[in-house]
Amino acid sequence: MEIYAAARVWMRQCGNPSQWGDHYPSAAFLREEIAAGHSFLCVNDQGAIAGTFCLILGEDPTYREIFDGAWLNEEPYGTLHRIASSGREKGLARACVEWCFTRCPNLRVDTHRDNRVMQRILESMGFSYCGIIYVADGSERLAYQKRLPGRTTLMQTTALP
Repeated sequence: MEIYAAARVWMRQCGNPSQWGDHYPSAAFLREEIAAGHSFLCVNDQGAIAGTFCLILGEDPTYREIFDGAWLNEEPYGTLHRIASSGREKGLARACVEWCFTRCPNLRVDTHRDNRVMQRILESMGFSYCGIIYVADGSERLAYQKRLPGRTTLMQTTALP
């Protein structure tokens, strides 16, 4: 929760005050994600938690419809959500994305229109802007996708005790 609190402060400082508001994600929601095996921690060389993110393999219901564009393909994909950093490590988002590609060669990501930092990271890593999706609360998100050539399988992830 401390990592997400730090990320919310940083997002506000970077001109993105509304994407996560004051309380997203909730502790209850994160417990569900952990139990489902979707939530991962980034640990630095000293063993301290530096960040967290969510990777879900398989269809994301909010990605069924895309507006003002199209997905690059309809192959099986993973969805990367909620990258959050303590702010003490550089390159954390890039490291998360690279790790996700070791599990899935076809990734989709969405981000808030005001999250220009994430947009720049995705574009610098070769993601293509694909259009607009709407999340469960009805708010708009910019959708991106990247497919690594030559890989065709998804690797299952498992929750650790």
